[in-house]
Amino acid sequence: MRQYSPDLTPPWKKPKPVPEVPAEPGLVVEEPGTGFCGAVIRCEAGTVTLEDRFGKHRVFPLEPRGFLLEGQVVTLIRPSSTTTRPTRTASGSVAVPGARARVARAGRIYVEGRHDAELVERVWGDDLRIEGVVVEYLEGVDDLPAIVADFSPGPDARLGVLVDHLVPGSKESRIAASVTSDHALVLGHPYIDIWEAVKPSSVGIQSWPRVPHGQDWKTGVCRALGWPDNTGAAWQHILSRVHSYKDLQPELLGRVEELIDFVTAPH
Repeated sequence: MRQYSPDLTPPWKKPKPVPEVPAEPGLVVEEPGTGFCGAVIRCEAGTVTLEDRFGKHRVFPLEPRGFLLEGQVVTLIRPSSTTTRPTRTASGSVAVPGARARVARAGRIYVEGRHDAELVERVWGDDLRIEGVVVEYLEGVDDLPAIVADFSPGPDARLGVLVDHLVPGSKESRIAASVTSDHALVLGHPYIDIWEAVKPSSVGIQSWPRVPHGQDWKTGVCRALGWPDNTGAAWQHILSRVHSYKDLQPELLGRVEELIDFVTAPH
């Protein structure tokens, strides 16, 4: 006869229950053991496949408390066959289930830095892949006229450029005005850095701090908010709070949409 063995684990040592979340395609989670962060692309019996922003795939077991969703521990479960799939992409466009990425166009969209590229990918990635538009970053726009000339934009290879801090009288506005090709479009947002284009409420702050002129803006923001002086880690935190176009300022949304329309317009 089997004997009953009471659970003598103190209540404060028992793990707290965590939410069970269906591993739907597109759900972005992090595997804390490896730090790998990516979107769900496939969920099979006992495993889930994630794809990071560079297109790398990793397969992980569906273990209890095995993932982080927006910084919170969750248990991923296999979605039921009746679960409704998302009908919109992160940019608000109509989702196209099963659509394959189009062969890359000759045209391109250039952005200033890696953070800009990662944010555009986070929100418009699905749209860009369907349209075959590649986004590249420049590490600044000081040499933009020469970069545009080297690209040689034409009717079948249009070039769109997204510039930070494009306001009247700024250095960036003067550089943008020097690009005169009919097949290149330079647009920008008014923010000092792409970080500011993320709504403060999405990041969990009241507003973006004002950093005195002459200080490194990103470092100044970290210090003003009491974050460690690690701008890379700070950006990953900010990016993790962006889930759709609703987390971005309209001044950025409109400019990116215009650039995508310009690059993909018929000849």
